[in-house]
Amino acid sequence: MEERKKSMELLCSFYVSDWHIVTMILPYINTQINNGVKVATILEKDLENKMFELLEKLNLKNKEKMKQIDWKIKNGYKYETIQQVLLEKTQQQQLILVCGSKDFLEKTNQNIQKWYQNQKVAKIKVVNCYEVTEFNCHIQEILDYHDKILNTSGEREICEIFDGYQKSIHEAK
Repeated sequence: MEERKKSMELLCSFYVSDWHIVTMILPYINTQINNGVKVATILEKDLENKMFELLEKLNLKNKEKMKQIDWKIKNGYKYETIQQVLLEKTQQQQLILVCGSKDFLEKTNQNIQKWYQNQKVAKIKVVNCYEVTEFNCHIQEILDYHDKILNTSGEREICEIFDGYQKSIHEAK
């Protein structure tokens, strides 16, 4: 049997409010669902009310699938939570949306990587969402850790968004 090549891609995103993150990620997640990608969330803040309110105002093909995504708070930094959330979604392609404080994101990403090492999932994307006011002084470090950036225009190379950006010699990966 042919073994599938595994790959993990890390994307970062920056937002200024809960409404901003919800309106920014909704089109991207809708596209991912259209492409057959399973979506899991690990959130430090509850986004359910804002997401549902926005979904009610839009006419989307995947509205019901978007509502089935768990937009509530999870203790994602705990490995047991990662296992529970992600094992339910295991398949060939998966998107994991992580949103929270710097500490929450770091611990959650460590546990996602630990979980991923023991899985047969072929392709996984992790979108780490950073609030601009909290992370503004660590922007180089954040960019160095990620492969791409997600903004309102979709998935982009970091150098397309941050003109002149070059990864530091001491990458965070």
